[in-house]
Amino acid sequence: MAARGPGRVSVLLPTYNERDNLPLVVWLLARTLGDSGIDFEIIIIDDGSPDGTQEVAQQLVKIYGSDKILLRPRAKKLGLGTAYIHGMKYATGNFIVIMDADLSHHPKFIPEFIRKQKEGNFDIVSGTRYKGNGGVYGWDLKRKLISRGANFLTQVLLRPGASDLTGSFRLYKKEVLQKLMEKCVSKGYVFQMEIIVRARQLGFTIGEVPISFVDRVYGESKLGGNEIISFVKGLLTLFATT
Repeated sequence: MAARGPGRVSVLLPTYNERDNLPLVVWLLARTLGDSGIDFEIIIIDDGSPDGTQEVAQQLVKIYGSDKILLRPRAKKLGLGTAYIHGMKYATGNFIVIMDADLSHHPKFIPEFIRKQKEGNFDIVSGTRYKGNGGVYGWDLKRKLISRGANFLTQVLLRPGASDLTGSFRLYKKEVLQKLMEKCVSKGYVFQMEIIVRARQLGFTIGEVPISFVDRVYGESKLGGNEIISFVKGLLTLFATT
């Protein structure tokens, strides 16, 4: 599909059991982007949530219109990376924002991402919790240590040229994200890190905007022991192959 103008932004929202959070995050997105005069669409990629997330999304399509909200579900959980590839097929914007649907990423930072992108014509603008006035709120010490530790390990092993590797709140030029998707092999949480590592390899430019990350209010965190093990495995694989 062709982009509908010079500055259309497609927001990709992968969801799994987010029925409580989805109406609020969509309302915040519509209000923030609308007030900033940004042409946008929101693509909801639901992976067969059993909690009724898709029914909520269908109501949101009726409320905001099918030009603003697109529901593009999949039958089951198939990994974050493939969710983005699936959503991108339907994106008509020339910029793509990837963010979480659980309210941990506030849409108010998206206009700042866009300003930053214009400032340096960056290929990627990444939200960072670890620079300037960025930060994390609502996490216990263990969770903070895991995140900091993962980030530190990645910095030491891969020297990626960005301060927050495990975050997933970013703005991409669409064609850049498409190229990166072709190179990425990881699934799950390692995927966010691999994208930045591949971007550095391919010579893409990365700008950063400090963000505040707030732990989810509703629902369960998807980060468990298995994700941590697969993250470490993925990190070591990247270290060995890049």
